[in-house]
Amino acid sequence: MKRSKFNLAVFFLFVFGCDGLFSQTPSFKWVSGSNFFNQVANYGTKGEVASTNIPGARENSMSWTDQNNNLWLFGGHGYNSSTNQGVLNDLWKYNSTSNQWTWISGSNTFNQAGVYGTEGIPDANNIPTARQNGVAWVDNAGNFWLFGGQKSGTNTFLNDLWQYDIATNMWTWVSGSNTSNQTSTYGTQNLASANNFPGARFGSCGWKDASNNLWLFGGQQYTSVTERTNDLWKYDITTNMWTWVSGANSANQNGNYGTKGVTVATNVPGARQASITWVDNSGIFWMYGGYGFPETGAHSYLNDLWKFDTNFSQWTWVSGSNTTNQGGVYGTSGIASANNLPGARQMSIAWKDLSGDLWLFGGWGYVGPPFGRLNDLWKYNITTNQWTWMAGANAINQSGTYGTMGVGATTNISGARRMSISWTDNTGKLWAFGGNGYDDIDSLGLLNDLWMIDIGVNTSNNSDTFETNSIKIYPNPTNSLLYISGVNAECIFQVFDIRGRKVIALEKIKSNEIDVSSLENGIYFIKIIYKNENDGIIKFVKE
Repeated sequence: MKRSKFNLAVFFLFVFGCDGLFSQTPSFKWVSGSNFFNQVANYGTKGEVASTNIPGARENSMSWTDQNNNLWLFGGHGYNSSTNQGVLNDLWKYNSTSNQWTWISGSNTFNQAGVYGTEGIPDANNIPTARQNGVAWVDNAGNFWLFGGQKSGTNTFLNDLWQYDIATNMWTWVSGSNTSNQTSTYGTQNLASANNFPGARFGSCGWKDASNNLWLFGGQQYTSVTERTNDLWKYDITTNMWTWVSGANSANQNGNYGTKGVTVATNVPGARQASITWVDNSGIFWMYGGYGFPETGAHSYLNDLWKFDTNFSQWTWVSGSNTTNQGGVYGTSGIASANNLPGARQMSIAWKDLSGDLWLFGGWGYVGPPFGRLNDLWKYNITTNQWTWMAGANAINQSGTYGTMGVGATTNISGARRMSISWTDNTGKLWAFGGNGYDDIDSLGLLNDLWMIDIGVNTSNNSDTFETNSIKIYPNPTNSLLYISGVNAECIFQVFDIRGRKVIALEKIKSNEIDVSSLENGIYFIKIIYKNENDGIIKFVKE
């Protein structure tokens, strides 16, 4: 029994890092690209893999992860193979197994006009206009989608919707205009129509729901002046129609926050741009910060956290302030607290790990009174409603610590930056590329470094095991029964919550199933015991 108790304590403290105790320090690994700023691209030959291929330094690109775990990026503002900057429309694929980039599509020069072809018809010659700060989605079939953004020139925004098919390597112009600065056609709220279209904009955010609909929120638009929006749109891939769901059909609206933690139909975030977003394991959409309008007063930097339930079309203000320019409350690194809170910011990057926790990194905003580029890494636990400062500095404008390429270390850290892009792969690793920030020698510029962040656990939704891979559970998440394979008939089990508290005492496993219907929603750990020996610990989610 001593062995069993010791391993359980080690497991909680150093592997899963219960939020009520300590969290494991993430390991940053510099994987590819340069540790110096303003590097040009090496395109190689289109469609051919080569170890020397590398995208140029850039900011405000768009990103996707495909079903084979490859990482993709499109466009942004930065360097092609020359030493001049511009807006790009090159499409790249990164294979994390071979650590090689491939230039797939688009031009190796900048400020290129798009080839739209015929709306709704894929064609090998089609290519989106060079742009930055658009919105990207991946649908259930693995196709990539791209909306809007800013093309070259001042205040020239787009509202075109594109689909990319990996198998055919062809783009399709699906919806919207092939000209810039189009205004929105809202129609009737909550009523789909072939005539509805979001207006041209950049800095919006988006997500895909469980029904394969694409959602779009806010952004910056240009009519005769620069404006910010808080309109929420839904696009139905099957019908090719947009629906205006929530928010105002006019610009620069303040938010209606209501009471923190209370869902009310009249709640709505203020107009904003450059927020970050996640979708949790229950399909709830989450949005943090950005630059925009608080509950009252003028626009500035925000640190409010919101969630939106697509089943009821309602917003909830969850965390953060309803005013602007708030500094961060960091607490102690690695320790969760109800008092912790990231500072107001925009242009950060975000991930959701496979256990459902939300992560954010860097951006442009506040640590306290100081304002600048950031490299702090945060984790938010949905169940406990607590933030944890996980890595990086609680100061602005920090240079990176790259270490040795290909070698991860908890002492490594990306330099402070904004306008990067991010991915999560199917093993739970977090990835980040480029942006505008500080390199290895404290120089400020555009970056093309690729980082992998290991958060310490393979957080597969199917089964998380410790000491053995022979025991499996399913379904995970579950709302009632957990079925277990690979256990002996004499095995008994215990269940602990994320704080290490025992919530189900010793019981014998009956018919290879465990009833967890009485537990509250959240993250739990099953400890399997056979003949007084710890045979494994498995993480599961009750929802």
